Amino acid sequence: MHDKANAGATATVTNSQTGQSVELPILSGSMGPQVMDIRKLYSGLGVFTFDPGYMATGSCESKITFIDGDEGVLLYRGYPIQQLAEKSDFLEVSYLLLYGELPTEAQKAKFVRDVTYHTMVHEQITYFFRGFRRDAHPMAVLCGVVGAMSAFYHDSTDINDERQRMVASFRLIAKVPTLAAMAYKYSLGQPFIHPRNDLTYAENFLHMMFAVPAEEYVVSPVLSRAIDRLFILHADHEQNASTSTVRLAGSSGANPFACISAGIASLWGPAHGGANEAVLRMLEEIGSVDRIPEFIKRAKDKDDSFRLMGFGHRVYKNYDPRATVMRETCHEVLDELGIKDEPLLELAMELERIALEDEYFVDRKLYPNVDFYSGIILKAMGFPAHLFTVMFAVARTVGWIAQWNEMMNDPTQKIGRPRQLYTGAGPRDYVPVEQR
Repeated sequence: MHDKANAGATATVTNSQTGQSVELPILSGSMGPQVMDIRKLYSGLGVFTFDPGYMATGSCESKITFIDGDEGVLLYRGYPIQQLAEKSDFLEVSYLLLYGELPTEAQKAKFVRDVTYHTMVHEQITYFFRGFRRDAHPMAVLCGVVGAMSAFYHDSTDINDERQRMVASFRLIAKVPTLAAMAYKYSLGQPFIHPRNDLTYAENFLHMMFAVPAEEYVVSPVLSRAIDRLFILHADHEQNASTSTVRLAGSSGANPFACISAGIASLWGPAHGGANEAVLRMLEEIGSVDRIPEFIKRAKDKDDSFRLMGFGHRVYKNYDPRATVMRETCHEVLDELGIKDEPLLELAMELERIALEDEYFVDRKLYPNVDFYSGIILKAMGFPAHLFTVMFAVARTVGWIAQWNEMMNDPTQKIGRPRQLYTGAGPRDYVPVEQR
């Protein structure tokens, strides 16, 4: 474990009501702001902290992902996201997130093979899909089926066995894309397409999504690279809502399949994983470039419910480093598909230009984020809007697993149990119903 106290630095906190004081250590990580260790706050002063949304609370120690929102920096194990998106591939990044270092050539070949040969799912899992309505949201299906994996893979649910934890990790990284593609095929009434071991991770996913038995489906290298890059950009993002959900579920000792299912459920929320779908709906609502000023004006009006989706971020107060990569990828995909005059892209480019020059947005640091372009890319490739969050879940699975494994190896880990500020009724006596 890294750390720790910054040369004995402490902060003195005093309860003005009681006059009691407590010295709290100041901890320093390898990067980022210092952290006040408040674990002794209650025992020393008899008070808790109050931090809705955990805006100023560090819930764990981690070596996986680092974000500097003010500078627009995102690092996986120290490597800039731009370098990984340009030079690496998703499974190599997955190895990095899981093990902490980039693999050697031999390590990578073994890792790719191990993941590839886990992509098939138990045949009886296919029967689960028959219990869902054809029009069920694919995230609802994915939640249920991923959670049900614990009923099929009993040999990898013992969280105290390091080998079983790793087998479960491989199974989840390998099988979630298969299950996601099955959810899509089921909604169309098309037959499931089995995974192929001769294809890369991204190629295999596209093949399972769009191939049909009646004809050959040739995977475009440009499109598979775009999906691979999208997966890299979404693989992990520090202690966001879904990752925190996975850690909280895991802190109780729940099996990994249940924890990842919980993460998928959290990701499903429109404030978290549904942002790129919301961007697409916004662009369609605006409709044309000449209507942008009207909607910019509405976005500035505090009494208008309209909001510019895809701008600003809870963490980033600068340009989202992932957005630059997505912007370039967007052009590559549209060129590959022969889409020369895509109205949504033209609209997005002009909206971005205006927002970056407008004093209102610049002062508030409302820069484009990764969701701004990813929705356009996925739409152009043929993914329906209701599947966008599923794509996010496929990519984020490896980050969830890396965080879960790190938590399992953390000797300071305890079951998550937040406190509250109670504002309800005080003690009162029960009154029989006939006397009320």
